Amino acid sequence: MAKKTNNQTNINRPAPSRPVQQKVANAPKAASGKMSDMQKHLLAIAGIVITTFLFLKSSLINQFTNWDDPGYVLNNPLIKDISAEGIKNIFSLSNPVMGNYHPLTILTYAFDYDSANLDAYHYHLQNLIFHLATTILVYCFFWLLTKRSIAAIITALLFGIHPMHIESVAWIAGRKDVVYGFFYFAACISYMYYIKADGSKKWLWYAGVGVLYACSLLSKPVAVVLPVTLLLIDYFDGRIWKSSIAEEGSSVFSLQNINFFIFIEKLPFFAMSVLGGIKSLQDQRVFGALNTQGEKFGPLERLGLGGYALVTYLWKAILPIKLLCFYPYPLKENGALPAYYYIYLVIALVVLAGAFWLGRKSKAVIFGIMFFLINIALLLQFIPVGGAIIADRYSYLPYIGLFFILGWTISTLLDNEKTVMMGKTALVVMVPVVLFFGYLSNERSKVWYDGMSIWRDEIEVEPVRAPNGYNNLGFFYFNKFNASVDARERKLFFDSAYYLLNKAIELQPQFVNPYISLGELMRSNNQFDLAKQYYYKGLSLDKTDMGANAYLGLAVIYSITRKDDSAIFCYKETLRLKPYNPEAHSNFANFLDMTNQKDKAIVEYGVAIDQNPDIFQPYLNRARAYQRMNKCDEAFKDFNKALQIEPKMGEIYFARAVCYDMKGDKVAAQKDRETAQKLGYVPQR
Repeated sequence: MAKKTNNQTNINRPAPSRPVQQKVANAPKAASGKMSDMQKHLLAIAGIVITTFLFLKSSLINQFTNWDDPGYVLNNPLIKDISAEGIKNIFSLSNPVMGNYHPLTILTYAFDYDSANLDAYHYHLQNLIFHLATTILVYCFFWLLTKRSIAAIITALLFGIHPMHIESVAWIAGRKDVVYGFFYFAACISYMYYIKADGSKKWLWYAGVGVLYACSLLSKPVAVVLPVTLLLIDYFDGRIWKSSIAEEGSSVFSLQNINFFIFIEKLPFFAMSVLGGIKSLQDQRVFGALNTQGEKFGPLERLGLGGYALVTYLWKAILPIKLLCFYPYPLKENGALPAYYYIYLVIALVVLAGAFWLGRKSKAVIFGIMFFLINIALLLQFIPVGGAIIADRYSYLPYIGLFFILGWTISTLLDNEKTVMMGKTALVVMVPVVLFFGYLSNERSKVWYDGMSIWRDEIEVEPVRAPNGYNNLGFFYFNKFNASVDARERKLFFDSAYYLLNKAIELQPQFVNPYISLGELMRSNNQFDLAKQYYYKGLSLDKTDMGANAYLGLAVIYSITRKDDSAIFCYKETLRLKPYNPEAHSNFANFLDMTNQKDKAIVEYGVAIDQNPDIFQPYLNRARAYQRMNKCDEAFKDFNKALQIEPKMGEIYFARAVCYDMKGDKVAAQKDRETAQKLGYVPQR
């Protein structure tokens, strides 16, 4: 007679507890020196958080970078209004930021801005707090899933300190990873309580899953895979099969024994995923991110690249070295992807097949592998988004599956008398691993200090395939050139920017950004003819967002050289291609003021200020326009606002002195001139 099977046997289920004593009042008290379960959990969490904080705290001194930080924070008008109307604008479907609709992440930036303006420390602090909170949730989830503290501790600790996760923590624009990760695991925990609860509380937890999932989606669209992760939790918890399959002679794997309710209950979540995915693809398409930076690859080539990406993520989980902020695509050879990239696909398939075969009898191993694959699948660039083939930040949640396999394995070794010494040895080995990863993370945090540090590191690690690194470092030096008043410094910065930008073009001739940057450099150095050549070359390659920058540069040149019709045309093209453009509105206002169209100029200055109230130039220039219109009261308001933004800008004091003269206040005028002189301002003759 065949044995009866009980498919509900769960590897997560703790041993049956002893019967509860009837007389609770007479139950013996716990030994005074023994910690309660809650105290043990708090101690574990404290150890994980403190360790993670100590290795990652160096990120708190970092500054803003020149990569995506301007788009997300510095030049983002959405974060500068925390009123009800401002929050409504943040959540408006028509206001994606940098090709992504993630209003909840943008709202966190708005809270930072409201409390600390543009003090980088507060933005980095909130990144780190979210990461620490997510690390705590990772521990809580895996303890709820397995009831194994060692497995939960190892998983959470490796998640907290892994060097591949530093990009998400130490980069202000990486905020979306730590926010979506927080709500993602909060939803998973709520789901764990849902499947264990009874009665009305069960559906409260279910509603909690929906709310938290929505929050995760509104933090980063890649959260669309969460419903599949919930099915994976069902697999681990034994909910896939009906309890009635224990009947003698029934087939465990027959369709009638599948618990289809677990799919039905997730239909609302899958509907959210579909809507979120469609919205994300639309936003990426409009932003122009659905193409690689240089080479174009066919479907078969994308499979080879996906295999390369998967293998790279796997080995960097073990040995996280040669990390980059931007991993460029390979260059084609004779119009085709190098053949050895297809070998990566074979390696990836062999590794995965071997892992599944070795772990076929372990739900935990299968869970870990599938968690990794589910959460990395959309990030393997089968649908090309952006110009990077992989990114450190893409490993933020997927790696948790790999860490869990390790944590589970060590935990089970400690459970068996025959393998307990192996388990203890593994725990001892984990100490130098943690110290090694922590050291690398601390050093990697320093790389993200500012725009110069990240791009210098990029070029040092990838000197041949990093056109983006050369361009961005070149533009960093261009900004230094613009800000400096020392002739020797300006020459040094000019030469550095010129070399780096040309190097970017040498590596990637169709890369539009360095042409525009060279146009900016030449224009700032009054080499207008050369500047126009670079701008027009850029326009021949791109008439979208970057084209708007080229038109703006041309408009400024035509304004200076008094070719008014050409200037007006270029300003209008700039604002047509890029309506949100405070710099363009401010420069157009300067042109209107210069051509005696003062009323129109005042309007354009107002638009520039509304779009970005944190730049002083439109306030200063509008104040000067009011001054020439003999409206000193309005001018004083703008002068004072400009000084709130730039209190050490001597030019503003000198300009305000003229208004004091007009009002007859000679003492105030003289005081402002003296202040301007102390700040090093020399009036132009």
